[in-house]
Amino acid sequence: MARQLALPGMQIASAALIAACIAGIATASLAQTAPNPKPAPKARGSVQVNSSDPPKAPAKTDAAPATPPEPIIPDPHRNVPANIFASFDSNQKAQAAKVSSYLSSLQTVSGNFVQVGPDGSKTRGDFYIQKPGKVRFEYEPPSPIAIIADGSMLAVRDRNLATQDLYPLSQTPLRYLLSDRIDLLKDTNVVSVTADDLFISVTIEEKQMLIGTSRLMLMVGAKDGQLKQWTVTDPQGYDTTVAVYNLDTSRKVDPGMFKIDFTDHSIPMPPG
Repeated sequence: MARQLALPGMQIASAALIAACIAGIATASLAQTAPNPKPAPKARGSVQVNSSDPPKAPAKTDAAPATPPEPIIPDPHRNVPANIFASFDSNQKAQAAKVSSYLSSLQTVSGNFVQVGPDGSKTRGDFYIQKPGKVRFEYEPPSPIAIIADGSMLAVRDRNLATQDLYPLSQTPLRYLLSDRIDLLKDTNVVSVTADDLFISVTIEEKQMLIGTSRLMLMVGAKDGQLKQWTVTDPQGYDTTVAVYNLDTSRKVDPGMFKIDFTDHSIPMPPG
């Protein structure tokens, strides 16, 4: 039987935030690239995952497939204020509103991604989003993990261990970013809004009593307004960065891709 647990550290925080942030894609058939990253902070290894089901074909777009982008790794020593909402100027509020409108405009999107873990390791894969609240991640082998959200629960499947762990979607930032509409300044705890010639960056802080504080930094293009990448910082301070490309918002996604098999009895329910 599937196990229902409280969220652990980087594994589920990263998975959930990956799903949440991919929802910020606004136009169909958009190939994207990013500059080369700075060296990644040396830390514990990242979780590398792929689907336990037969792999689906990569997301298709009308444009020629782009070369997988190189994520821009944030400075591991960066400092982010605990809360600077009161000091946001009119330009920062306008930038946050622009990103909010962009996120709210989406319904269905698919594409490819490159993930860089805290130790610099890279994994690639395909993703599928259907708002509200549905997502599927398929990572390239040899990773044994599959991630699926059905609108209310998030399932993390491990093919090698024959496990399926369940987590309430309400315990992840997905409840914000996979909703039909979002106003970042009102619905989330935005702690930073910055912009330069290349990117608009919005950092959201998520505090949970039993888990600790995690952060999500969204980066969209300053010129085209499209999602380029995001970084999730787990409660232990480790960063996982994901860049997206070959994006498609016109492709029809099979609703069956987001179904969780709650009758999976391969793993016993923990006592109590």
